[in-house]
Amino acid sequence: QVQLVESGGGLVQAGGSLRLTCAASGRAFNTYAMGWFRQAPGKEREFVATINWSGGTTAYGDSVKGRFTISRNNVQNTLYLQMNSLKPEDTAAYYCAASRSLSTIVREYGYWGRGTQVTVSS
Repeated sequence: QVQLVESGGGLVQAGGSLRLTCAASGRAFNTYAMGWFRQAPGKEREFVATINWSGGTTAYGDSVKGRFTISRNNVQNTLYLQMNSLKPEDTAAYYCAASRSLSTIVREYGYWGRGTQVTVSS
């Protein structure tokens, strides 16, 4: 089992940057694929990015490709999401999640954090 806590959200102007952090505790963080998802009010939870257990493979949602970068530190049990060139449509609650395999699908992630809010003003 793994427990996840996100941080780093906040209010930023369009074009700005934020770095989200997900701190993991519990067993064997380095055996899980990790993902970032986001959910805006009234919308479904959306895939943002995923990374395999070693950090050697990543994938991104089309709306964030070229702007966001996912990374992990298995020594510090931490997952990151660097977000650049932010747009108002990036406004959402951002969640980190853990899965036994690399996936872009919400239901394949068994462990979730409580989320951190990102608001991008125009």
